[in-house]
Amino acid sequence: MKIRNSIFFIIIFVSLLSCSEPPFYEESYSFTNKEWKHGQKAKFVVSIDDLDQSYDFTLTLRTTTDYKYNNLWVFMNTKAPNGETGREPYEIKITNPDGSWIGTKTGSVVETPLSFKQRKLPVEGKYNFSIEQGITNTTISEVLDLVLTVQPSTGPTEN
Repeated sequence: MKIRNSIFFIIIFVSLLSCSEPPFYEESYSFTNKEWKHGQKAKFVVSIDDLDQSYDFTLTLRTTTDYKYNNLWVFMNTKAPNGETGREPYEIKITNPDGSWIGTKTGSVVETPLSFKQRKLPVEGKYNFSIEQGITNTTISEVLDLVLTVQPSTGPTEN
């Protein structure tokens, strides 16, 4: 009876997972030896064909629990299909003032998201995003990867 119940719950769990829609775009950039060197850029290319659609962008930083800072400053460089460029600084807060993790901790890995909700893009085509670390250290240790996820927004668009 216990085996039958276990199989039933596994089937339900797998069925629920398979019902979720995959992201419109999701790519990961992994760092060799858990080190993000100054000048090293994580690059992502996203094709946008529907200018009426707004999108939710999430940049997820994955570090180990041995990461020694409470935040990380990054620069997001954007190049639009028409050649226009932008560069913006962002702070990814990793711990609260009491030292507890802001992101999700699983074992020795911490995932901390930086979200940009309901964004409309002005030009159709391929957008190039590159992320670089924005601190003075030449190398940041205990950084595993960056993941960029893009999903169509479900709510009203921000202006």
